[in-house]
Amino acid sequence: MDIMIDKLILYFEYPFVRYALIVSVLISLCASLLGVPLVLKRFSFIGDGLSHVAFGAFAVAVILNPINIMLIIAPITVFCAILLLRTGQNSKIKGDASLAILSVSSLAIGYLLMNVFSTSPNISGDVCATLFGSTSILTLSLLDVWICIIMSIFVIGIFLLFYNRIFSVTFDESFATATGTKASHYNLLIAVVTALVIVLAMNLVGALLVSALIIFPAITAMRIFKSFKGVVICAVIISVVCSTTGLLISILAGTPVGSTIVVTHLCIFAIFTGVKQLTRGRI
Repeated sequence: MDIMIDKLILYFEYPFVRYALIVSVLISLCASLLGVPLVLKRFSFIGDGLSHVAFGAFAVAVILNPINIMLIIAPITVFCAILLLRTGQNSKIKGDASLAILSVSSLAIGYLLMNVFSTSPNISGDVCATLFGSTSILTLSLLDVWICIIMSIFVIGIFLLFYNRIFSVTFDESFATATGTKASHYNLLIAVVTALVIVLAMNLVGALLVSALIIFPAITAMRIFKSFKGVVICAVIISVVCSTTGLLISILAGTPVGSTIVVTHLCIFAIFTGVKQLTRGRI
């Protein structure tokens, strides 16, 4: 144990490890906040679909080589979130169909672009790192950290400011509309903010695993708690703890960061499910 603690202390002397920890906490916090309304509204797979879009946007950003790739990935992902919400309301193209089309097309276009235009000698390694977040969280710059901090403050502020309206739209959209709440506007707001969180989370767990940060904390908290507020608070705690633990384990054991964090979430979900069975959902 002392050896592990000494090893962690040694690693935290490096700025990139501190950057990774800060970003992982912020991303986990934002993802868990949005995960609860998304799961309750049965929009869980919007995270998965938009993460594939973000991968395609990443390929475009790599080709264009801007000052910061977030300047390209974020607008494209947000635009597709709006497009997805609008087409999902079209009777000719149902939400699940439009999600599948957007998801598969983005993955295919992204991989094609990375193969055709990539100047890297290790295309497979680049694709793997982007999809599964194997090392990207440990290569963050100070600028990336500040971008994450600013966007996280924006996401948290939006959630707290519109908490009551998000609550009403989540549980009874028809009633919220009848009372004067413009449900479509808040659905759009949730979709846009989700897109921003997914762009941030790509650096932590990769494009294919990003939906785990949105889904796992919410469904894990729902094993024990029943109230919306209780689930939100529990989901935030679970998400931050799992991401921090997974990051530290990956550093000590040399395992991929994204996969380790997701497996940590899976273990906590199994524990909470066991507790629910023992208590029979009385909490």
